Amino acid sequence: MPFLRVMPPALLLVALACGPASAHDPRVALERKEDRVVVTVDGKPFTECLFKTRRQPTLFPIHGPHGLTMTRSFPLGPEVNGESNDHPHHESFWFGHGDVNGVNFWNGDGGVVQHVSLDHVGDGRVETTNRWVDPKGNVVCTDRRTFTFSTDGEDRIVDHAITFTASHGPLIFGATKEGTMAVRVHDALRVAGGTGHYRNSAGDRDAVVWGKPAAWVDLSGTIDGKPVGIACFDHPQNVGRPNSWHARDYGLFAANPFFNKRQGSGRVEVKEGHTLTLRHRWLFHAGDCAAARIADRHAAWVQSTQ
Repeated sequence: MPFLRVMPPALLLVALACGPASAHDPRVALERKEDRVVVTVDGKPFTECLFKTRRQPTLFPIHGPHGLTMTRSFPLGPEVNGESNDHPHHESFWFGHGDVNGVNFWNGDGGVVQHVSLDHVGDGRVETTNRWVDPKGNVVCTDRRTFTFSTDGEDRIVDHAITFTASHGPLIFGATKEGTMAVRVHDALRVAGGTGHYRNSAGDRDAVVWGKPAAWVDLSGTIDGKPVGIACFDHPQNVGRPNSWHARDYGLFAANPFFNKRQGSGRVEVKEGHTLTLRHRWLFHAGDCAAARIADRHAAWVQSTQ
């Protein structure tokens, strides 16, 4: 695959500074604690940003409309009777990839992501710095990621941006399906054995969504009899756009910009000292895909971030 040009740090900062400012949602409050940041909406639980766990950082649990918990409890939370316990590396809401300079940062058996610092807590935003370390203790790269929390009526929104810096030599993201920007959903939203149905921007449904490029994917079903869903939006400035999707029927829902069957690869190389930024919006919504107007809301989000 030809080398992909990625922005040097100085130009990246200029580009981000020229982007639209996002106003703080006054309904959202953040409380910093020793090992986490607690996020509430109107005083009620939204999520907790855990920044001193094995996989850094993680959002767990995530509460959506009606106060419903929309992520699986296992392996981070208390045991839930009858809940699935496969894939213990699926930790609620996280970012990982199966081939970063040849190291597996996806399944918990290879490299680890270590928390370095909590850089900002306020205005609905949490920013952290982390380092990616191989099994021998060598730093592969560093990242800075931003979680921005907001609402739209009863719906809950997490905007996730991660900027990798090739701080310790060139950085190569290999073309593998094992990744990347992921949520392990509540068992009730599974397609297999649950009430869930995937839909994507291309009109595909359920199993056909897996591995297909799409600007967005939605997974909707019912939890405790209430119709709800989770949608993920791929930003058009991301590499490999539109993302392919590692969307599984057993409850893994992930956007993967490095697994692009349409282009026949997905491998991305970042020069030493340069950066790569990926942005996604996660919408935890009431109703199904049509009722939540996912296509319209994706288009509005893209326009607002140009």
